[in-house]
Amino acid sequence: MARRPSGRHHEPGIEKGRRLALSRAENAIAIAIGAMFAAFLLQVAFRYLLNWPTGWSNELTVVLWIWVVLFGAAFVVREEEEIRFDLLYATVGPDIRRVMTLAFAIALVALYGWSFPAVFSYVTFMKVESTAYLKIRFDWLFSIYLVFVVAVIARYLWLAWRALRGEAPAEFDPTKASSGV
Repeated sequence: MARRPSGRHHEPGIEKGRRLALSRAENAIAIAIGAMFAAFLLQVAFRYLLNWPTGWSNELTVVLWIWVVLFGAAFVVREEEEIRFDLLYATVGPDIRRVMTLAFAIALVALYGWSFPAVFSYVTFMKVESTAYLKIRFDWLFSIYLVFVVAVIARYLWLAWRALRGEAPAEFDPTKASSGV
């Protein structure tokens, strides 16, 4: 039986499904940003052309912004696109990067895991309040934060597992750096 070479290999169907899910997540963010822009233009038109200020457009923009940021951080931004202190990270070797990854992954999983019960309690409690114009219940509005926390915990558990297995994160390459969008 031939042995699979080490490295990052996925089954073709799984990789295709992952790319498809990522594309749909990016599409959802693009639609939300488009809706934010349209609401902003409507707000300007209503206020300055019709002299009729609207609160709902501002509220919609804020709600969509919260969802775009947290949904994007949970499902679209890759680990290597996250903000980190590259000045130090890029100067150390692979073994130190692996230790740094493991330490920060443990710290983040512990902090998010410790805070999750209180956050869950607070978000579910907020069903008693809703937004002023659109009447969106705050528990629905802030539910994306719960999804974000679970995604971050899962991501950093995976990174910690890889670091424990001896896989060092890729060396930082400034020529391949992107905005994450």
